[in-house]
Amino acid sequence: MKHFLKSTDLKDCEVEKVFSLSQQFKKTRGEGGLSVLGNQSWGMIFFKTSTRTRISFRVGIQELGGHPVHINQDEIQLSRGESIEDTARVLSRYLHGLVIRCYEHTLLEQFASHGSIPVVNALSDFLHPCQVYSDAFTLLERWSDGKRFLDALKGRKIAFFGDAASNMANSWVLGGSLFGMEVALAGPGQYAPGPEIEAVLKSSGYAPTYTFHTDPMEAAENADVIYTYVWVSMCKENEASDRLDIMSPYQVNASIMARAKPEALFMHCLPAHPGFEVTQEVMDSRASIVFDQAENRLHTQKAILAMLAETNKH
Repeated sequence: MKHFLKSTDLKDCEVEKVFSLSQQFKKTRGEGGLSVLGNQSWGMIFFKTSTRTRISFRVGIQELGGHPVHINQDEIQLSRGESIEDTARVLSRYLHGLVIRCYEHTLLEQFASHGSIPVVNALSDFLHPCQVYSDAFTLLERWSDGKRFLDALKGRKIAFFGDAASNMANSWVLGGSLFGMEVALAGPGQYAPGPEIEAVLKSSGYAPTYTFHTDPMEAAENADVIYTYVWVSMCKENEASDRLDIMSPYQVNASIMARAKPEALFMHCLPAHPGFEVTQEVMDSRASIVFDQAENRLHTQKAILAMLAETNKH
């Protein structure tokens, strides 16, 4: 059974297919007639609040000819102590796939291990692979120019600012190695990448392409992309005051953008908090492509679902 729990779960040929399908789905959206999911029912369990992920998956499943089934975590027996193993087995009898947004990444792995349907990671505290694929596709819209998609990404530099141990930073550590991109992570020393992401990278068979910097200007040097993320993630609210103080040198502002390449792009997976991780000036600048990223979540996730549906037929 093929699942999508981390960026490196797909082979190079499958990555190319996802980007190709993303391009196709975006171009032909609204023309109708898609039956990629063939009347399938896909469950959506969200243990965390969501705007972009929830709506884009729900719309995407519908546009592929499937039926999204919203599963409220408080209304199923998991909330009363039923095991993940039993829940996964039962849901596999009803559904054709599961999209899960959760806290512990191990919950995703347990659903994938005990169920018999594909599981998609719609975000965990450890990884957010759908976002990285969407981000990469957003860049390819500007860079591919007829090239093989992975060739267009190879050698490009993305500089990530803030919590370099966050799920988005971890996702770019894996995505950078998969796409052949240089990833410069910039943040306080206590928020450096941890051994967990190193272990996943090693087990995936990819060489690391990232560096960690405590000097934000050093990280931004000659970057093709400047990327940031919220300083206080969900469930980190008790650390807010400490995080806001220690992260302030890593705010993306005009000085950071000036250190990157003249044509550098600014990315943020949203929601953003202007005045904290990024200035309003940068958010509103011509370099900012944050709403293209948000739109492309729909097209890229449709491509991931279509690829999984096709792969799991065999």
